[in-house]
Amino acid sequence: MEVDTIEEKLPQDLVADLVANARKASEFLKALSHETRLITLCILSDGEKTVSELEVALNLPQAIVSQQLARLRADDIVKSRRDGRLIYYSIAKPEVVLLVKALHSMFCPTIP
Repeated sequence: MEVDTIEEKLPQDLVADLVANARKASEFLKALSHETRLITLCILSDGEKTVSELEVALNLPQAIVSQQLARLRADDIVKSRRDGRLIYYSIAKPEVVLLVKALHSMFCPTIP
């Protein structure tokens, strides 16, 4: 029995697009693959927060919170805005909020 490869079934330009999109999705999922980053996104899915608010909510030192926010910011998952001395963080894309809420309903159905 002969097995067809994806290249034999799809046009080459479509395969290239699929590979590029799979790479983006893989990088996105890697950014989410840390418990602190996931919890941070859960907190931010309710609206923007300051670093100090995230520190309290996560019960973590500022350095760790900032490190995780930097990773999420580098991957364009969160964005920041400055208001005087405070820096507010929020989720950059509405699709990320939907994904976080879907993950929450899958893995934390009893937690409001």
